Amino acid sequence: MSNEYRIQWDSMGEVRVPAERYYGAQTQRAVENFPISGWRLPRRFIRAQGLIKAAAAYANQKSGELSEKKATAIIQAAEEVIDGRWDDHFVVDVYQAGAGTSQNMNANEVIANRAVEILGGRVGDTSLVHPNDDVNRGQSTNDTIHTAINIAAAEELVHGLLPSADSLIQGLRDKKDQFGNIVKSGRTHLQDAVPLRVGQELSGYIGALEQAVKGIKESLDLLYQLGLGGNAVGTGINTPAGYAGTAVEEIARRTGLPFRQAESRFSFMQNTGGALKTSGALKILAVHLDKLAGDLRLLGSGPRTGLAEFRLPPVQPGSSIMPGKVNPVMAEMMNMITVQVIGNDAAITAAGQHAQLELNVMMPVIAHNLLHSIQIMTHGMEALRRRCIDGLEVDPDRCGEWMEKSLALATALNPVIGYDRAAEVAKKAYQEGKTVRQVILEERILSVEEADRILNPNNLIPGDD
Repeated sequence: MSNEYRIQWDSMGEVRVPAERYYGAQTQRAVENFPISGWRLPRRFIRAQGLIKAAAAYANQKSGELSEKKATAIIQAAEEVIDGRWDDHFVVDVYQAGAGTSQNMNANEVIANRAVEILGGRVGDTSLVHPNDDVNRGQSTNDTIHTAINIAAAEELVHGLLPSADSLIQGLRDKKDQFGNIVKSGRTHLQDAVPLRVGQELSGYIGALEQAVKGIKESLDLLYQLGLGGNAVGTGINTPAGYAGTAVEEIARRTGLPFRQAESRFSFMQNTGGALKTSGALKILAVHLDKLAGDLRLLGSGPRTGLAEFRLPPVQPGSSIMPGKVNPVMAEMMNMITVQVIGNDAAITAAGQHAQLELNVMMPVIAHNLLHSIQIMTHGMEALRRRCIDGLEVDPDRCGEWMEKSLALATALNPVIGYDRAAEVAKKAYQEGKTVRQVILEERILSVEEADRILNPNNLIPGDD
């Protein structure tokens, strides 16, 4: 063996593996076979793989399938993977062998070789710790990759996305408290509509986001169900009695999350229900975030030729040619994120459709897209809150100016002069460039006192919220 490579073997024969790497023959074959995107499954997924391998070794030791010495070494190596110590040794492309066999073997080989080293052996000596017989004991790609998806997604949601969403919602609530009583023109079909308060408009965003978050929380129930122990097709072949329950309980203990055995292990093996439901819930959140971001751009448009009711915090120059121009970049960033999340959901849905018989073979692309969606939405919501919502201001003078000009104020005349005559007033105001109030007074339809009372925007908002 040269100083740069060592020789390892798998069922297909001899393979040269970089000497400094902990992975082995099957991972190296995957590196050579799948030079596709340069993307690897993320840190959270690798952590989940480490959790699974540690829990499996613990369960196998408890059942007498692994010696204490060997199990202890495997668990230590797996814990190092959990902590991110060997992330550089997880090298398989996202677009890889169906179901994620190469990804599973990448974890098995890294943990086995590191365990060999812990036991005082030489990396590559499978007689001390074998990646299949020991690290993968009682497991299959088919149950571990799916389980890793659920663990990684649940941890990302609980510790990342949900707190980020709550923070954004709270930021909007704070702005509702700060500017909620300002009256402004409503708009439907991008045309003048009856007045409402800023707080009422913001409550629409808040309520939609709260409902979306509720849907994501509901998806956690499927993610918390793990089919570990199902092995190849769900039957649990080659697993000792009690193995699955012990392993899943260990995962719950290590994560502090309520993971449990799947209600139907065969359904778990055949389908990626948790990922599908979660991705759909994320898509709904993305739709509402997209509207929020789009409305922020529109309400903050200007500063002199747009609506300019909202003032978004300036965070960077907006043009390479127009001096002083400032763009709504944080909202635009969120729009890009939501487009990507909706696209990721389409990919996840299509991949979910490719479940066949006892297995879905597209789990790596499901994992990649699901975790990508969670990650970018988590960071995006935090950035939007911190760099846009927290510094958002509302211009009461601009709101009042547009409200005074709104032709929708004619709606208040319906009970007094009827719809048809009120429509004539609105048309005349538009054609002559006047306000509804001006036309009403000029034609002596109402007295000044009546106009003050009937056309007062504050009197046209029956809702309290």
